Amino acid sequence: MAAPMLPLPQQTPGHWLLALVLNAVLIALAQRLPVLTRAGWVHAGILGTLLWGSLGPRGWLAVVAYLALGSLVTRLGFAVKQAGGLAEARGGRRGPENVWGSALVGTVLALLACRAPSERVPWLLAAFAASFAAKLADTFGSEVGKRWGRRAVLITTLRPVPPGTEGAISLEGTLASLLGSGLMALVMLLLGLIQGPWRWLAVTAIGLAATLIESLIGATLQRRWPAAFTNERVNALQTLLAALLALLLLPSGA
Repeated sequence: MAAPMLPLPQQTPGHWLLALVLNAVLIALAQRLPVLTRAGWVHAGILGTLLWGSLGPRGWLAVVAYLALGSLVTRLGFAVKQAGGLAEARGGRRGPENVWGSALVGTVLALLACRAPSERVPWLLAAFAASFAAKLADTFGSEVGKRWGRRAVLITTLRPVPPGTEGAISLEGTLASLLGSGLMALVMLLLGLIQGPWRWLAVTAIGLAATLIESLIGATLQRRWPAAFTNERVNALQTLLAALLALLLLPSGA
């Protein structure tokens, strides 16, 4: 059952100070977890402060859920992916570039939402939800596809390519992307950041669509200009595309 959408917190200095202190304490307690690098935890603290300050604990919890689900799927079959040279670097720990590649667009939307007229807030929060649904869809699809994808093909030509190739897709990876997008949209629904089954369905579909577009970018622009289209920049572009799709396709009212 979805939580009711509550008013966003009042933007007072005391509220922001509380957000800063809480995140400093939480990061200090969590930094031993094998999820982020040391620098990654520092940037996660900044991110957490911005999200708690703008959206309150629900916005913060949504991104914690994203990080937990993404880390969990990264660990699945990690030894096999590592042996095949397909595992994430640093033992799967994410750094600052991963934090902001995934969350910069969502953070900007959160900061806009807490200052927007009340009738615009659900619209901006749907875009916020879509950006994270797209990123979790990408993580699920990539990690499952590299480990369990039986036949990877390039999205532009459908010719077989090795797993992990930029722009490669597989049936297993695409289904995992759908699952990841749906799970992230469900988290947003349960926390009351989006409302109703139709908005959940729309955010899920947008997350999957943005992931397929990201594969298209990987197969074309990233393969041709890898220095300009790094993984982190493509991730940020994917979340931006998801947010723009939500803003364009979903009603701008309540």
